[in-house]
Amino acid sequence: MNMATFQNTAGGMPIVILREGTKENKGREAQRNNIAAAKVIADMVKTCLGPRGMDKMLVSSIGDATITNDGATILKEMDVEHPAAKMMVEVAKSVDNEVGDGTTSSVILAGALLGVVLT
Repeated sequence: MNMATFQNTAGGMPIVILREGTKENKGREAQRNNIAAAKVIADMVKTCLGPRGMDKMLVSSIGDATITNDGATILKEMDVEHPAAKMMVEVAKSVDNEVGDGTTSSVILAGALLGVVLT
């Protein structure tokens, strides 16, 4: 989403210019949307975990197919634009950089904690 913010010198209030047709959410609705976007990322990798974890087939825009059950690979290959969903990808990257393992588990745990907040 391309967005520009300008400071109005007369009133001191910021003027926000959004793309036509863009809707701005505030308060609880914005919070619910952010949590839902993050939970979608967690739910996407949840099925890869454990002894019955399923493989995912990722197809790139040029048609290359990758089959994996590694949550870090799935998150790395996804083109995420939502800010809250990007944070979930950053959680996985941070855990991978610090520990080297546990990316899928950390994203699922973060999603579960957000699910508690949503209810």
